[in-house]
Amino acid sequence: MTNKDLENIIADGALIIDVRTPEEYKVGHINGSLNIPLRDIVDAMTWLLKDVSIITVCASGMRSEQAKAMLEVNGFVKVYNGGSWSSLGKMNVGVCKIK
Repeated sequence: MTNKDLENIIADGALIIDVRTPEEYKVGHINGSLNIPLRDIVDAMTWLLKDVSIITVCASGMRSEQAKAMLEVNGFVKVYNGGSWSSLGKMNVGVCKIK
C-alpha cells in the first residue's frame, strides 16, 4: 500500500489510530489521529465502528500490524497498516466517527 493509497482512504473518512504510548504520541503525531495504545485496543473495539476504515500507525509498523490483526480478528474489515506515523508526512485527518 502506498502513501497515495492511504491518502485516498483518509480522504474517504478513515480514522487513524496511533497505537504508541501516550508519551511517544506527545513527542509527535499526525494531526487528528487518535492515540489508542496497543494495550488498550481491545477496549476501544467497544466504541469503534466496524464499517469505518481504520489506518493503524506506530513508530516502526510492528505494533500497528499487531493492532491491525487484532481488529481484523474481531470483525473489522477495512483496516490498514500505515506503518510509521512519520512516514505518512504532514497529513491531517478530519473528524473521526465513533459509536
